[in-house]
Amino acid sequence: MSTLVSRTTGIDAPAFAAAFDALSAPRMTWNAPDDALVFASGAAATLTASGPDRFAAIRSGADDLFDSGDVHAGTEAARPRLFGGFAFHEGGCDGDPWEPFPEARFVLPRVQVTFADNGAWLTVNAVGDDADPDAVEERLAAERDRIAGLPREGDRPPRPGIAATRRTTSREAWRESVEAAVDRIRGGDLRKVVLAQALEADLDAHFPRAATLDRLAEKYPDCHRYYFEPDAEGSAFFGATPERLVALRGRTVETDALAGTTGRGETPAEDEWLAQELLDDAKNVHEHELVADTVREQLEPFAASISAGERRVRRLATVQHLHTPITAELNADRHVLDLVEALHPTPAVGGLPPDRALETIHDTEPFDRGWYAAPVGWIDAAGNGAFAVAIRSAVATQSRATLFAGVGLVADSDPDREWDEVQLKYRPILDELEGGS
Repeated sequence: MSTLVSRTTGIDAPAFAAAFDALSAPRMTWNAPDDALVFASGAAATLTASGPDRFAAIRSGADDLFDSGDVHAGTEAARPRLFGGFAFHEGGCDGDPWEPFPEARFVLPRVQVTFADNGAWLTVNAVGDDADPDAVEERLAAERDRIAGLPREGDRPPRPGIAATRRTTSREAWRESVEAAVDRIRGGDLRKVVLAQALEADLDAHFPRAATLDRLAEKYPDCHRYYFEPDAEGSAFFGATPERLVALRGRTVETDALAGTTGRGETPAEDEWLAQELLDDAKNVHEHELVADTVREQLEPFAASISAGERRVRRLATVQHLHTPITAELNADRHVLDLVEALHPTPAVGGLPPDRALETIHDTEPFDRGWYAAPVGWIDAAGNGAFAVAIRSAVATQSRATLFAGVGLVADSDPDREWDEVQLKYRPILDELEGGS
């Protein structure tokens, strides 16, 4: 791999929308409650992979790239990072709307803007023939001047509105699928399986990318927000997920068990009643404990110690979830992708036993999952990184969006209640597409 050259300088924080729209495609953004907001454009280097070895292939490519680094980062948050994601399963990107998305794709951006606790930073990266330090410094100065000339404020375009929607799963087909899955669970073939639906929406106006991301940040500040364009042709995968897959810093691992769902109340009293009902509900507690126990089991081969926090209710704008934070100290140095591969898919998006759950998903769902419910995040030169589970998500073009949502099924799942839960989980994205200022 050719030498990586990276240079960073501090800048006055630009308006997000103006700066995002000024960047050339393909673009990406990443933001998490405990991480800096990053948005970036172009590709100094691109790693792609497919098949069962895609995690190892990306790790190998990342090691080769970062081993050659000539980096002046200025601040840790603005250091070079690879951003991207994986398909939920091998062959999962074959159908519409996933054709532009490889089964694994990670990009080292050419231009990166980072909003950190200690200010805003501009980073320019170059690899190969472009990796001349003097030329990178010149590009850094030019990009700094360009961003400095952007407006500090601007009007936010309205939500695009939805002209028509199409379900990939009818209510009757859903009932039959849930009943068949529950029969398999009661028969002992499965312990849990997560089935998903897709909803296609034709938009009344062009998809307002920056405005949508801005609104998701305002409404879901405690979620991981992500946006990936696989090429310059117009597709984008984005969302605001409450589910962290794994974060690794040194030998410290943080992850979550997130499973069990109810709605939000119209009054504080109703909200509290629903939360308590969720905590006391045997079906939801059982589903949650399956996830929490499995995450701990998946971490055990890597861990010197594992601890879990108290199970509690996590409130979001449209739903409430059962949530257990889990931390671990590793028994040796590891790359974050070792943990990503071990933990994906969690029972919160796949099922138990994993192989049988994946067979059921493949046989039942009439669409490809692509990157939905799969790991998305970043990797740095030290092998640290952070990954989220890409739920509450959609693929959008200028005129159409395909939304995804799923539910966990156990022995006492009811098809009608599970249908209603899917509709709740569409709301984070659907609310930002339906018409209105």
